[in-house]
Amino acid sequence: MIRKINVENYKSLPKLCLELGRVTVLIGANGSGKSNILEAIAFASAAAQNKLDNEFLISRGIRVTETQFMRSAFDKSLTVQHEAKISRQKDDTSTETVRAQGNFIKITVEGDDEVAFECELYPDEKTSYPRWRQSVPIQFKKAHDALIASRPENTQFIQELIEQAIAGIWQDRLTRPAGSLPGFLVFAPENSALRTFQAEGQILPLGIKGEGLFSHLKGLDSEHNRERLENIRTRLKLIEWFESFVIPENLSPGERVIKIQDQFIPGGVLFDQRSANEGFLFLLFYMTLFISPETPSFFSIDNIDNSLNPKICTELVRQINALASEYGKQVILTTHNPAVLDGLDLTDENQRLVVVDRDKKGHTRVRRVDPPKPTAGKQPISLSEAFMRGYIGGLPKNF
Repeated sequence: MIRKINVENYKSLPKLCLELGRVTVLIGANGSGKSNILEAIAFASAAAQNKLDNEFLISRGIRVTETQFMRSAFDKSLTVQHEAKISRQKDDTSTETVRAQGNFIKITVEGDDEVAFECELYPDEKTSYPRWRQSVPIQFKKAHDALIASRPENTQFIQELIEQAIAGIWQDRLTRPAGSLPGFLVFAPENSALRTFQAEGQILPLGIKGEGLFSHLKGLDSEHNRERLENIRTRLKLIEWFESFVIPENLSPGERVIKIQDQFIPGGVLFDQRSANEGFLFLLFYMTLFISPETPSFFSIDNIDNSLNPKICTELVRQINALASEYGKQVILTTHNPAVLDGLDLTDENQRLVVVDRDKKGHTRVRRVDPPKPTAGKQPISLSEAFMRGYIGGLPKNF
């Protein structure tokens, strides 16, 4: 299980350390940096596969922008600096050194026993995506030109040093010990993709917006996975009217339909997903995501409360904790709904609530919320009430 994420120099995160449980909920005001945290982890996962093109980043849930805006824009003295040294021994007592520095994004993911993944991204302002290395880093080019101007007789030697630096010091900086970071995605399902059962996207088996849900459900409707499919049906009883659903046989090519049974409609009349309410579709997606053996073991869901009644939000988080433990999943959730917090048991180390906000300099910071302590003779107030009263932070402060 992933225990800790360290991010340096990414957007609003000049330096941040987030310690995780099996289920971690992030709360905070709009623009506090919750999504930036998720995107940084997704960046590291994309880097693990060396897939940093825009199309692949977007399909993982990363908001792609010009690369200079991916790096932290705060005081550069606060950002990560990489120093490369090129040295030549002049004689027994002195050495010539060319030094160069450059800003980069560093993401470290720590597992149970070791660093699961570490990457350094060097955004190139001439392209639309970060690169592992530039063919001729501009810092070295400037040092190279300046040194040749002052020592033209040493041009060949200096050029060899630059080439060595590019091949060595500025090589792809990537560490992937055993147990490297799995395919982390930022899921943010959308009603349109779920209602129409949009076909598979670039990411399989489920896309971040809900693409591929029908095909995956159909794949689960087999003897090997039937128990999991039945568990999905059982968990959907969170919706009061829901009785069951079936995947029709002999569908025509390209037809993507499930038939749903409403316990209040007599005569066994069934309807398809296009007539179901949004809450049902979102729950169908979430339950499939956690119960399926093919979905990632570590992922996030942005705005888990989308389209759901507050009481369902509370129970959904309780069930997510049970499902994550049962099926070996780990998840980071973001929310703005106080009811989500009431589904957490903060006395359990595997369940964590983290407040995300920005300090006076605008830097995103995180703070874990401790379990509430009862006052003598009184019951502790709920987490949702403590949140709304401003006791645990995470609310706007400008009004």
